[in-house]
Formats: sequence, C-alpha cells, structure tokens
Amino acid sequence: MTNCVIASTSTIYNGKYLEYLFDELKELYKNTDEILFIPYARPSGITHDEYESIAKTAFTKIDKKIVGLHRFKKPTEAIVNAKGIFTGGGNTFVLVSKLHELNLIAPLKQTILSGTPYLGTSAGSNITGPNMQTTNDMPIVCPPSFKTLGILPFNINPHYLDPDPTSKHKGETRETRIKEFHKFNNTPVIGLREGSWIHLQNDSCILKGKDLTARVFEKNKTPYEVKEGTSLANL
Repeated sequence: MTNCVIASTSTIYNGKYLEYLFDELKELYKNTDEILFIPYARPSGITHDEYESIAKTAFTKIDKKIVGLHRFKKPTEAIVNAKGIFTGGGNTFVLVSKLHELNLIAPLKQTILSGTPYLGTSAGSNITGPNMQTTNDMPIVCPPSFKTLGILPFNINPHYLDPDPTSKHKGETRETRIKEFHKFNNTPVIGLREGSWIHLQNDSCILKGKDLTARVFEKNKTPYEVKEGTSLANL
C-alpha cells in the first residue's frame, strides 16, 4: 500500500513554493492535518529551522500544519507515528548522509509502504528510487551508502534538462551522464522535467503534469518520451 507524490521540483517558473501542487497535496493529505517534514537536504545550506519555516508557510495555504523531524529526540518514532510525510529538496548527498546517520532509511521505507502519504520534491524524490546515483548534486559530503528507499523500481533524475542546441556549453548533457550511469548500472532512469510528478498509489504509477512529457532511459535502449498520464509500472 503506497500513496506518494514524487515531484521534480518544489517551485516552477514564476510560481511560489509548492503552489503548482496544491490541488494534488489537498488530496494526498486529505486524512491528516499535520505533516512531518524532513528538512535534512538543506537547499543553499539553510538551517533546518529556516527550511521548516518555508514549508510551514506553504502548507498553511492548504490548512495543514508542518512539524520538522529535527525537533524530535526520537526521529524513528516520529516517522513511524507520522500521518503524512514530506521530504524537501536540496542536496541529496546531505539528505542521504543524515538519513543513514540516524538509521532512518528502513523505518521511512516501511512507513511509506504501510500507506502513510508521502511527498518528495527534488532530493526528496531522488531517495524514492533504489539509489541516489542519478542526482544532479555535488558530493559535498560522503554518505556511507548510495542506497535509498527503493519505493520505485527506477531512479529519478529531477530537473531534467534537454540539450540546448544554441548553447555555447559543450560539456556533458544530462542524457550523456545518464548513459554513463548505464555503463555500470541496470536501473532505469526517469528524466522528470520541471512541473512533472509521479503519482504512486498501490500498483498504479502514473506520470502527471499538465501536457508534459518525461524522458525514459533504459540500459541498451534508445531513450524515449512518455506523455502525461502514462503508466510507468512496467519499468
């Protein structure tokens, strides 16, 4: 039993934090008024308190209360007892390091699999795959393992960008780096563009986002596009 919204980003162009997901989040969290927020990814190095404040401001607009996991002396207990969970974006290496440090990977996975509604954005989406090895982030800390929750059978590459033929940048594209990943790994990868998300509910795994496509990478196959509304369960 799962009920997850796994989003590429928290904020789309000219939008406010989580605003484009509000309708989806009202449905996701319809049975709870309080959501446990995991702030460990710390975007731009902000503190846990600062990140909690950003999330609080957004969730008041849908009449939900946010409480940061960093406030609990027993974080495992807080996760197990949570009625809803949100892991925000930032640096995936920092997030995964902290989850391993506190031995939270297993209880977080089990809580999500038990049906507790879960929202992940960016780094919080990266951790829903089998590993975090298709993140775009710099390795500013070193986690003891790249293994993550494995809620999804594939990895996410959030903020996926297509090559710009007019750009003077001639370095590696996202597609190039994902192909490099597949030289050593078999896990499929979904390139999630901004404004896209995956709704995982029990055996249903659907790409969502208004008129948007995602790019699918499978080892030894030509990358291909899938439309909004496509089932990704077969991956």
